[in-house]
Amino acid sequence: MSTNTKIFVNLPVKNLDASKAFFGKLGYTFNPQFTDHTAACMVISPDIYAMLITEARFKDFTPKSISDAKKSTEVLVSLSCDSRAEVEDMVRTAVAAGAATPVEAKDYGFMYQHGFEDPDGHLWELIWMNPSHVQPS
Repeated sequence: MSTNTKIFVNLPVKNLDASKAFFGKLGYTFNPQFTDHTAACMVISPDIYAMLITEARFKDFTPKSISDAKKSTEVLVSLSCDSRAEVEDMVRTAVAAGAATPVEAKDYGFMYQHGFEDPDGHLWELIWMNPSHVQPS
């Protein structure tokens, strides 16, 4: 496998402009080269992107029905943070922008986790791992 592998998480959204506005409030930017009226390429990091795709366009990529993320969960998008405070700041910012917090924060000692549900119902999990517990691979 290439060491230059990037990840593109494709998520169906009901209202692309509303989704862009929500994630823009969280500080994310969008790559205009891969953004139009049917999809927006949200830059999470230099190697991680979320493609926010209108449901109509998303149907072009799969023969399956689109899950209603407000009713069921198919995926948890988990992102690492540099500190426990960053986890909480991101959750507070997301809630102020219109997100919900369906579960309480969890402190496992070696890992702190909290997250939010975006306006389309997708679950975003934010984690901080204590560096002293992470073994080099």
